[in-house]
Amino acid sequence: MSERPETRSTDQEGEFKELLRYTLAGYLGGIVLGGALDAFGFQRSALGQWLVRTLAGEGESLFEGFYALRRRLAGAAGSMAEAYGWGKAAGMVFPWLVDGASRLAGLDVYGWEGFHIPYFYALSDQIGASVAGLVFLARREAGLGRALGAYFRHPVMVSGLVIVLAVPCGLLLARLLGFSPTTQLATALETVAANLCWLPPLVGWLAERRS
Repeated sequence: MSERPETRSTDQEGEFKELLRYTLAGYLGGIVLGGALDAFGFQRSALGQWLVRTLAGEGESLFEGFYALRRRLAGAAGSMAEAYGWGKAAGMVFPWLVDGASRLAGLDVYGWEGFHIPYFYALSDQIGASVAGLVFLARREAGLGRALGAYFRHPVMVSGLVIVLAVPCGLLLARLLGFSPTTQLATALETVAANLCWLPPLVGWLAERRS
């Protein structure tokens, strides 16, 4: 017997709501840690920035990876939300490499030329999620052309693509206008502002409610 549409809608709504909670937990963790590090005098600690940006920009990816693993261990059928979670968890290592390479190259990580660092902390997991979503659709649709059509009809995938393209422009503009993350709290807030990964799950949730 096929799954009833209202049951499938309720399940997917629950999935995306859970992903939203994970994102908010990451935001809060990064802000609290940033404030604590500033209070102890570690305003420009590179290790501190790594921890703060990981929590504020990628904390939800840890939770979402656990979520996807839990579903897989429970034997649940594959879903877009699960693929989204796996993709975000897989994409979270890349910004660590970008951050380290930028510092070793002597870039001013507090000036405009360092705008890419918070971008990758905030959205490399989103890029991974977008790729994982496309792979999921390609397997389901049995063809790249049909998968691309489904991709651009899927509100979660489209909103994710818009975020990936728009956020770096905003970060660069803020740095050019004089913003500099010279404290850990400023580092956390910049990363939180760039981390719009909550928007695609929200769009997915609202779309499911309307369907």
